[in-house]
Amino acid sequence: MLFMDIWTWAPESRDEIEKRWSEFKYPEEIKLIGEWLDVTGNRIFVLYECDDPEAMLVAGHYWTDIAEGMSIPVIDAKDVAKITAKLRK
Repeated sequence: MLFMDIWTWAPESRDEIEKRWSEFKYPEEIKLIGEWLDVTGNRIFVLYECDDPEAMLVAGHYWTDIAEGMSIPVIDAKDVAKITAKLRK
């Protein structure tokens, strides 16, 4: 399943975030699709595929002491359109 994580952190955590980011490795069960840093500061968007909740917990736990994260399950809009078209029949 696809997930979009949004992580935010306080400005004073920036240096620690950068240090950990340079060392961070996703668990092998997580297939990273992309990462986008908010250029206005203190936020990153991560899109990945994962069917293993334990891997998600392990990856998130690395950050929870210095950042706040939100994981949102997502689906391609075209797939939603196909599903809703079937429901209308």
